[in-house]
Amino acid sequence: MAEQTLTRVPLLEAQGICKYFGGLKAVDHVDMTICQGDIFGIIGPNGAGKTTFFNICTGIFTPTQGRIFFCGEDITAMSPEAVAQKRIARTFQNLQLFKFMTVLENVKIGCHIKTKSNMFDAILHTPTFKRDEAFTTEKSLEILKRIGLFDFRDTLAGNLSYGMQRKVEIARALALDPKILLLDEPAAGMNPLETKALMEFIQALNADGYTIAVIEHDMKFVMNSCNRILVLNFGQKILEGTPAEVKTNPEVQSAYFGKGMVAGEAIR
Repeated sequence: MAEQTLTRVPLLEAQGICKYFGGLKAVDHVDMTICQGDIFGIIGPNGAGKTTFFNICTGIFTPTQGRIFFCGEDITAMSPEAVAQKRIARTFQNLQLFKFMTVLENVKIGCHIKTKSNMFDAILHTPTFKRDEAFTTEKSLEILKRIGLFDFRDTLAGNLSYGMQRKVEIARALALDPKILLLDEPAAGMNPLETKALMEFIQALNADGYTIAVIEHDMKFVMNSCNRILVLNFGQKILEGTPAEVKTNPEVQSAYFGKGMVAGEAIR
């Protein structure tokens, strides 16, 4: 175990992150280290600052204080587009799919950050546009095959089940070729079978080499899939540790599980 700790390579790091909206301290001096190969969970009650923290990590918000580092590079002041170029991909709490486009077309959109075509190329169907179209189609079909959505490539995204739509959204994020994938409440609105399938899907992605960070309220999901967990409450960090450490920490139990509740009972 000690040897594994020594070989952990930091990928995404937060140092002293604060985000204040007037007098509201949405995030208050939070540190975090996600290492290569992690499935890293971020948990906490509603209003704990989880999504705000994700937004800071991906350039949507600029922190009031603190720095974000990715692969050792300071990315704090970068735009969301520049952050995506660094191969940090994310999904959102609410589905962001184009429901009247096919699964393949939705995933192809994720590839366009790597293309060179402009509006002029698209209108005139220049050789650059044709090369980009061939690239995005091939890349997207490869992703759909790898994650088991190939048979749905021509299906309108809006005709799929909610759980399948979530997988399409993750597939589109994978089109960025991410070094890390950030998922914001991917199991929200899912039934138990869909949640179990999603958990297995995320574990399979991790086994394929993807580093994953996930905000999630489903404690069974988090405890059974994540190797490291960050616990937030009222914008502050309570603990960063293993699932076992989280389950047995009295402060976490009081803030997240509720006083008088045993953590083990909450996640069975």
